[in-house]
Amino acid sequence: MTDETPTKGSVILRATLIGILVTTHVTAELPPLKQGAELVLDEDWSQGIVPTKWYVMQRRWGNGNHGVVPENVRVEKERGVDGEMRNVLVCEAHGEHYDGPVKGLWNRGDRVGGVIVSKAFFASGRFEVSMRVGDTEKVEGGPENPMRPIGTIPAIWIYAGWNTRVKPELAGGYVAENPMYQPYLQEWGRGNAFYWSELDFPELGKKGDFDHGLYNTFLSKKTESITYPVKVADGRFHTYTTEWRTTLVEMKGLRDEQVMEHAGFWWVRDLKVPFGSYWGNPLRKLGPNRYATCQGLIARHWIDGEFVGENTKFVPSIAAQLSLGVWLPDWAGPAPWKVSKVSFGRVRVWQYGDEGDVKGLLTNDQPDNIAKDGNARRGS
Repeated sequence: MTDETPTKGSVILRATLIGILVTTHVTAELPPLKQGAELVLDEDWSQGIVPTKWYVMQRRWGNGNHGVVPENVRVEKERGVDGEMRNVLVCEAHGEHYDGPVKGLWNRGDRVGGVIVSKAFFASGRFEVSMRVGDTEKVEGGPENPMRPIGTIPAIWIYAGWNTRVKPELAGGYVAENPMYQPYLQEWGRGNAFYWSELDFPELGKKGDFDHGLYNTFLSKKTESITYPVKVADGRFHTYTTEWRTTLVEMKGLRDEQVMEHAGFWWVRDLKVPFGSYWGNPLRKLGPNRYATCQGLIARHWIDGEFVGENTKFVPSIAAQLSLGVWLPDWAGPAPWKVSKVSFGRVRVWQYGDEGDVKGLLTNDQPDNIAKDGNARRGS
């Protein structure tokens, strides 16, 4: 296999594009929507959880927790600051002292959360989510500080993941029968390649810290994690906004015999092509012996209209599902209480249709991996 160092041309072009975008939009205020932006999701929970729009996970990932379950996700009515009744989505978290009937993995009731996921897959655009962490008043069995439910990770993120496999003896190269197999993306055994597209905006609560948010990018095996200060630990709703942009970056010198067409895209099939020039992303054909890789460009973040920060490294381009909720991994720290919750108000998504978007490639919902009897479900 070859060195992962990106080609000089792709680095220069990408830096130029990011510089133009940042120079244009560096402001304390949220910029206008891109011209032609399409509002594709406007959710106020007035119709409850609509199965054609959302599904609720029964799944566990990470360490030190017992998953997320449907019983911990519901819609409730509450009175807003304007005095009017409205619906909100509630994702409940069960701490280490929980003694109720809801069970997660291995029939354990402690460290169990709740997450809801969009049926739709989204690419470049603006994501706007109203989220409240905890509450302003302490309740019996709740965290000592209701505005800081230590031990939980309240989060907003987009995610898509997919495994593609070849026989182990073929793992070191490209396989004509499986154009999407990428030997550089092997995970969990020889011949298993994993595509991973994710943006976190943000994850709160690492080691009990609710004054900083984790803004993470995942481009298959590459990732960037940046911590930015936030002011949200007050038990009130805040509006979290992220703009995700993609682009095409031409790959100089790539020739027709080095690629293969599949699923509406083109794929590198030559180990001599530096992996760092495309990171496993699919390509668009521009003409004879001319190709451009679909690349994530930048993800920029605001809270209540105030600029928080940005991600410019390993930004994905593959469309992914929007997830909202709370989970309790070990890196959140102890959760010495019974029940807490994270609430979500209005959720809106606009799509920009940037030229680097990769749509229709990863389309699978995340499967349940906790069986009805509480045991782990194999193969999920």
